[in-house]
Amino acid sequence: MKSIPFTKVEINDSLWKKVMDVNRTSVLPFEYEQCRKTGRIDVWKLKWKKVENGCPHIFWDSDLAKWIEAAAYTLMLTPDKALEKQIDDIVDMMEKAQMPDGYLNSYFISVEPENRWTNLKDRHELYCAGHLMEAAVAYFQATGKRKFLDIICRFADCIDRTFGREKGKKRGYCGHEEIELALVKLYKATGEKRYLNLAKYFVDERGQSPNYFDVELEKLAIKPNNYGRGHEYYQAKVPVREQTEAEGHSVRACYLYTGMADVAAETGDKSLLEACRKLWQSIVKKRMYLTGGIGSARDSERFSFDYDLPNAEAYAETCAAIALFFFAHRMLHADNNSEYADIMETLLYNGIMSGISTDGKSYFYENPLQVLPEKTKFYRYNHGSGDCFAWRLSLFSFGKRAQA
Repeated sequence: MKSIPFTKVEINDSLWKKVMDVNRTSVLPFEYEQCRKTGRIDVWKLKWKKVENGCPHIFWDSDLAKWIEAAAYTLMLTPDKALEKQIDDIVDMMEKAQMPDGYLNSYFISVEPENRWTNLKDRHELYCAGHLMEAAVAYFQATGKRKFLDIICRFADCIDRTFGREKGKKRGYCGHEEIELALVKLYKATGEKRYLNLAKYFVDERGQSPNYFDVELEKLAIKPNNYGRGHEYYQAKVPVREQTEAEGHSVRACYLYTGMADVAAETGDKSLLEACRKLWQSIVKKRMYLTGGIGSARDSERFSFDYDLPNAEAYAETCAAIALFFFAHRMLHADNNSEYADIMETLLYNGIMSGISTDGKSYFYENPLQVLPEKTKFYRYNHGSGDCFAWRLSLFSFGKRAQA
């Protein structure tokens, strides 16, 4: 199976059309303003100084990239010159900030230029790169503008020159997977096979011996805090084809599995696809809630052991439901099995829709399946024109929020 390009699809039903309209008219403007007020946009001007408060964060690039990607999807259906200009202005700043070798990361360019690629496990450089890639591809597909895509291709070329098994390259991979699936998207958009080969490298190298995270730790002057997490937390205990149980941080895991399925589909790698099938069964048969939620352990947002699915203590991060949806989507294409589509539907109406309020201005990070009202906190969000009260609650039944 092949996906229909999102630029060829219109959704006009009574439920999802409304959700998309709220996303366009409420969510995107609100999120843009949050990015602006918190410095996630102006950080690209590279004017941060050590004497100032509010140091840029290592995650900021991914936050802005996700906003650009979402905005690109809405532009496909509803042209908006003002929204395009907001994105183009950001892209212009990124172009000016980009290093001569193609490197692009607002935190490391501004704050720690000497520490590029020194702590892949904890610092999210490749994770942020992946989200920038997805944003650039979506914006190119929606508008036909190549500037952002060309910037990101230069960044991808920089990454390709840095990582690999060839002499002089780092044999590393990211602690938070994402770049694997993003590189496949970039390959499909550009036809540049080096990006697919790089995605395959990041998949195949993970968990090899000697473990890169151990090698990296020996070189670091400051020992990173592992919080008691072993290599299984990062899906790096053994090579991916030897992994049979979904382990570790649930979002990272499903991003990896999605990338594995992408690489398997593009290269015809049957052993990699078989590993995906085993991991899929581990999730949906033993480690997934009725709602499609995954990552039952509040400690480190991770998978626990088989059938450990407590209701009141469930973590079930919204991000994890989205990541599992990605994995299911890729497996549906690989196997043409309706089982994957069933899980996608469950996730859409439960674990994903629960992540945001109907007005688009309140968010639900975790999704317990059991809530006692007397022990549940109200979270109040001020949004100018009015206040919104939101429960930390996400019980859905075929698209309708349960009444608390």
